[in-house]
Amino acid sequence: MSDGEEVEVEVNDELQKMLGTASFGKQTKEARAERRIEASKRTVSHGSGKALTGYEDSDDDDSNPKKEDDESDDNDDDSEDDEDELPVSHEMIIKSHDRAITAASLDPSGARLATGSMDCTLKLHDFASMAPNTIRAFKSVDPSATKASSANTETHPINQALFNPQSANHILVTTATPQAKIFSRDGELLTEFAKGDMYLRDMHNTKGHISEVTTGTWHPTEKNICVTAGTDSTLRIWDINHSRSQKEVIVYKSKAAGNAGRSRMTAVVWGQSTGGNLLVSAALDGSLIIWAGEGPYSRPAAEVRSAHAPNTWTSGLDISADGRLVVSRGGDDTIKIWDTRKFRQPVNTVIHASTAAQHPTSNICFSPDSNHVLVGSETGHLHILNPATLKPSLITPVTPGSSLITVLWHRKLNQIITGSANAEVHVLYSPTTSTAGARSVMTRAPKRRHIDDDPNFTTDLSNGISEAAIIVPGTTNTNVASMASRHPTIGLTVSGKSRDPRRPHIPAQTPFSKTNPDAEFVRKNIPLSSLRDEDPREALLKYADMAKSDPVFTNAWATTQPKTVYAEVSDGEEEEGRDAKKTRR
Repeated sequence: MSDGEEVEVEVNDELQKMLGTASFGKQTKEARAERRIEASKRTVSHGSGKALTGYEDSDDDDSNPKKEDDESDDNDDDSEDDEDELPVSHEMIIKSHDRAITAASLDPSGARLATGSMDCTLKLHDFASMAPNTIRAFKSVDPSATKASSANTETHPINQALFNPQSANHILVTTATPQAKIFSRDGELLTEFAKGDMYLRDMHNTKGHISEVTTGTWHPTEKNICVTAGTDSTLRIWDINHSRSQKEVIVYKSKAAGNAGRSRMTAVVWGQSTGGNLLVSAALDGSLIIWAGEGPYSRPAAEVRSAHAPNTWTSGLDISADGRLVVSRGGDDTIKIWDTRKFRQPVNTVIHASTAAQHPTSNICFSPDSNHVLVGSETGHLHILNPATLKPSLITPVTPGSSLITVLWHRKLNQIITGSANAEVHVLYSPTTSTAGARSVMTRAPKRRHIDDDPNFTTDLSNGISEAAIIVPGTTNTNVASMASRHPTIGLTVSGKSRDPRRPHIPAQTPFSKTNPDAEFVRKNIPLSSLRDEDPREALLKYADMAKSDPVFTNAWATTQPKTVYAEVSDGEEEEGRDAKKTRR
C-alpha cells in the first residue's frame, strides 16, 4: 500500500448507534448546544397534501407507474423544501395543563406564553427561565376565582386568552361568564368589565354582556381598546381604563326566521387594511358581517347571510395582514376564503372536518406574512394551506389521535404553537430560521437538581410539624428541618398542589373546622347554650308576675306616680266618632 492511497474504513452502524454522534473528550459549548437541538428534532414523517388528505389531480395518469414514481419523488422533494421553509422540523412539548388546551398566545416579544384550558386555569410560561428539564409554567391563575368583591368559587373553562399586540402587559381573558377580564403578564387581575342587566330587552341600554362571552380580540393600533363577542347577539367595544360600561355596543339583528332578531356571536377579528380598520364577526345563523373598525356601527358595511350552514358554530376567523382576505372555518366542515373588496361569494372553498362540536374554540389563522393558512384537524395533524387555492402545502402530525384545537404562528420568533385535546402544547421551530423562544430553551444546559425539587427530602409545614420533623441536635434531620422552617412552601407548586404525585391534595383546615362538637358537649361546656332552644316570648313572660309584685327598678316611683284617668265617653259620642272615622278619606 502506497502512501498516497486512501484507506476505506468500514463503519459499523450498530456500534455508531450505541456510541452516539458525540465525539470523545471535552466538548465545546456550541457542540453541546447542537446536540441538545438535535435531540429535539421531530422523528415523525411529513407528507404532502395529496399523500395525507386524498386530494386528487385530474391530470394524473394511473396507467404510467414511472410517472407515479416521478411524482412521488417530486412530492418528497417538495416536502423537504417545505420543511426547510416552514418551522416544523423541531419541537418542544409543554405539559402544564390537565385537560384540553383551548387558547394559546404569545406576547409581542415572544418571551412569555399564556395558555388556557378546559381545566379552568390560565398558565403563564417564561422562556427565559426554562431549561430542557424544567419546561413548566411559573404561575397558574384561576380567572373565575380572582374577583375580590365576591366569595364565588365557581370555575369556568377559558374561551380566549390573548396578549395585547401593542402592550405586553395586558392579557384579555374570556370565560363562560358575561364578564371578560384583563390580566397582567404576571397573572394579576387588572380590570373586570361590567355585567349588563339581564332584564332589559334593548341591548343598547345595558352596560355589558348579559350572557356568556365567547371570544374577544384587541384593536390593531389602539393599545387600550378591545372588543368582546357574546351570546347575547352583541359586540361590545371596551376601554380597559373605563370598565364600568362599554365604549360602544354593536347589536346584530339576525334575519333568520325563528331567532327573534338575535343570534349568538361565535367569532370576531379586528384587522387593519389600507382603507382603515375592519371588524369582522361570525354568527350562529351562518352569517359573516363586516363593520367599519372606527364606526359608525349602526349598520354593517357588508354582510353575507349564508356564509356557512345555519346553526353551526363558526369557530375560526382571521384576517390577512393587508386586510384583503378573510378566512373562516365553519361548523359545516368547510374552510372558505373571502375577499373583503367583493364580499359576496367566497373565493375558494374546501372540505375540512370541523372540531367545533367538541371544541368550540378551534381556530384558524394566517401566517405573519399571509402566505400560509394554519389549521388543526381532528386527527391531530397540522395543515398548512396555500391561501390562493386552500390546498395543503404541508401536513404534519403533531398529536396523532388527539384533536388539534388552537394554532398560532408568531411573527418575531418564527415558531408555531399548537394546543391539543390531550393537554399538550407543542412549540414547533427550526434551528436555522427561528430565533429565541423554544430554540433558546433547547440550547441551554439542563438545570441541576436541587434538594428542594425532591419532595422526599423536604418537609411540608402547611399541615403542621410531624414527629419526624422535630429538630434534635446531633441528628441528620437537623438540616432538613431548619431548611423547611425557612421555606414553608417546599414541596408545593405555585397553585398550592403537592409536587409528589403520590400524595393527595389536603385542603387547609380553618380553626372552626378542626373539631365538630356534638349537642351534649355544647350543653355542658358552653354557658347559656340552652337559651337557643327556648322561646324568647315565654322566657320574658316568666318574669311578668315577678315584675308586677316586686318592681326592682321602678319601686322608687311607686308612691309618686299619678293615677291614670281617662275621660268617660258616652255611647252616642262613641258611635259618632266611629262613623266619622269611616267617612274620612
